[in-house]
Amino acid sequence: LDEPLGALDKKLREQTQFELVNIIEKVGVTVVMVTHDQEEAMTMASRIAIMSKGRVLQVGTPEEIYEHPTNRFVADFIGNVNLFEGKLSVDEPDRCAVSTGIGEIQVGHGVPGHLNMPVALAVRPEKIEISKQRPDGVAANLFTGVVKEIAYFGSYNTYIVQASDGSKLKVTEANTSRQDLSDITWEDTVYFWWSDVAGVVLRD
Repeated sequence: LDEPLGALDKKLREQTQFELVNIIEKVGVTVVMVTHDQEEAMTMASRIAIMSKGRVLQVGTPEEIYEHPTNRFVADFIGNVNLFEGKLSVDEPDRCAVSTGIGEIQVGHGVPGHLNMPVALAVRPEKIEISKQRPDGVAANLFTGVVKEIAYFGSYNTYIVQASDGSKLKVTEANTSRQDLSDITWEDTVYFWWSDVAGVVLRD
């Protein structure tokens, strides 16, 4: 199937995705589908192959591709991601740290390599917390920035935050109730943070 749903509007395309998956499962055949729509691939596929310039860069389940990308291209291609460039400053079997422009970032997994090796750290926007108040009990991966853009998408808000080094990152915050009214607005100074297991270190 080559872009089978490309001509449909968004709502009909979403309905047809589930219908097509059900038909494929009932018939019991293997289908190879080509798509540039990342959400469509995540919804329909049991296995995804990410290709660039004729090369397969990673193969895995949608969850593996999204949560554990193996390189910068895959991380950036599937979903939204913040990439922090830096150097490996701590290298232990079960943890490491990356020295970046916004400070040292703690990571809850090891990575093959050596100290001062250039790496990137990928953190998904929905895994970052944001607040105008300094959070209690957070000692690592806590930074400050200034809100430059805000977008309301109904089920979630998106904030573009300029960090201390001038770089910008994206943070998404779910609206879990009808009364969710964020007190964050443009040009506010905010704290943003994430757990040490939220990021993935990428060597390539």
